[in-house]
Amino acid sequence: MVDYLRGNSALVLDALREHVVLALLPLLAGALLALPVGYLGVRFPRAYQPLMGLSGVVYSIPSLALFVTLPYVLGTRILSPVNVVVALAVYTLALMARTVADGLRSVDPALTEAATAMGYPRTRRLLEVELPLALPVVLAGARVAAVSNISLVSVGALIGVGGLGELFTRGFQLFYAAPIVTGIVLTLLLAGLVDGLLVLLQRWATPWTRTAAGRG
Repeated sequence: MVDYLRGNSALVLDALREHVVLALLPLLAGALLALPVGYLGVRFPRAYQPLMGLSGVVYSIPSLALFVTLPYVLGTRILSPVNVVVALAVYTLALMARTVADGLRSVDPALTEAATAMGYPRTRRLLEVELPLALPVVLAGARVAAVSNISLVSVGALIGVGGLGELFTRGFQLFYAAPIVTGIVLTLLLAGLVDGLLVLLQRWATPWTRTAAGRG
């Protein structure tokens, strides 16, 4: 593996950079879209079950099938990275919509009632009270979505777009284990790094959880 990295460093770095973009760009897009969808499920209780049921169905669609179908829907080329980005954004949205809704539902009603009594309008109450208190649950969902995206990007290599997954296909085609092992190790390291960064983000964004844990 070390010899392979020395001789193919440029190829591996390009694959790693592509993998990071293909995994994290849809994570951000999907998470942003999940916020209003999750909020609608809480704001209108009758919409909760239909929205969450639809999210579950969408998330169950096989990734390769979605990668192959999207070019016909979007009008893109089969080898376009846009297909992978859109597909993973859809998966992130489907996964995090429930997380956002459950996070908002976990907020103590007494706190929202207190904010309302203090004159907070609905939007300000959502942004300054409900969402911050829901962050631990939301970011836990983001960690799952991030690791899932990093794993699923590799499937895109089967249609010619896959970041580190291209090392897998190259290794299988050449019957050469080094690129396969390199791809697996870098994928695991990337997933661990992103998960660790999200943990740090959660600790920074929710300092009150550390205080409560310390008191406990």
